[in-house]
Amino acid sequence: MKYKCGMYGGSFNPLHLGHVRCIIEAANQCEELILVISEGINRDEIDIRVRYRWVYQLTKHIGNVRLFVLQDAAKNKEAYTEEYWMKDAGKVKEFAGKKLDVVFCGSDYDNNSFWAKCYPEAETIFLQRDDISSTKIRENVMAHWEWLPNSVKPYYAKKVLLIGGESTGKSTLAINLANYYNTNYLEEVGRDISERSGTDMLMLPEDFTDILLIHKIREREALLHSNKVLFEDTDCLITKFYIQFLNGKGKAVNEKLADAISELNNYDLILFLEPDVRFVQDGDRSPVIADDREHYSNRIKELYKERKYNIEIISGDYQERFSKSVSLIDKLLGRA
Repeated sequence: MKYKCGMYGGSFNPLHLGHVRCIIEAANQCEELILVISEGINRDEIDIRVRYRWVYQLTKHIGNVRLFVLQDAAKNKEAYTEEYWMKDAGKVKEFAGKKLDVVFCGSDYDNNSFWAKCYPEAETIFLQRDDISSTKIRENVMAHWEWLPNSVKPYYAKKVLLIGGESTGKSTLAINLANYYNTNYLEEVGRDISERSGTDMLMLPEDFTDILLIHKIREREALLHSNKVLFEDTDCLITKFYIQFLNGKGKAVNEKLADAISELNNYDLILFLEPDVRFVQDGDRSPVIADDREHYSNRIKELYKERKYNIEIISGDYQERFSKSVSLIDKLLGRA
């Protein structure tokens, strides 16, 4: 190694592929690299715990990198002046516990920057930077999607939920939209679980518990692989709707679980499919709901209104449903 101890820092708000290259190149040249993550406690930044995890996941395999969170109280970058520079440099040196031989920074800085002034004892190396920048990403994330490391993409991926009563085309539309946007979808978890007894008329309370928990876990897993947007076929409130048809023990506690998961959930767009297409009986759909589709559809709507969710109504034939959905999603992704 050319240097014993070096330092590279940034806010990583967000972490992008330009940072990735700089971190690798800096770590390659040092026996030990202090990687400083700046946290502006009075600035509107991504949660430091999120940024720390991004950087940790990126560097945990390297072995010679130590992470240090450096807080400051400046209200904006312009207010981060020499008053902070020297004091914060002292904190970094104290954390390092040894002399810093080199300070790495991007080529958008020069020898008059605070990096050179705060660490005069260290050599300053300017790592080549390209057009990738956190500022441009924050201005339009979707337009700069390919600048994001895979570990960062789930933070920005949009979630689109499809809801409605039985036989309104949710599953088919979710798959069609996922294919159209070249991404993934989360299928309805309850479909297979409801057939554990061969009929959904004899479901056990623990079946609903499994549906609620498994769906949430799979959602988190699916986001890791989404390309800008994840489509979800139903959620915990739809499950709560069906729990209302459950008799006896276990109903109340599952309703509470559904409500608790709903508190954790958030969606960027909710598409509500009206029951104005032909009802198709595929063998396990409720004849009770089929006989009064409008009534039960409105009951589902009320569950989402109670939670203050904004829903977009999708109606008409299948082509009209697809076109209206695409229009709303394009707007969400900044493509409209």
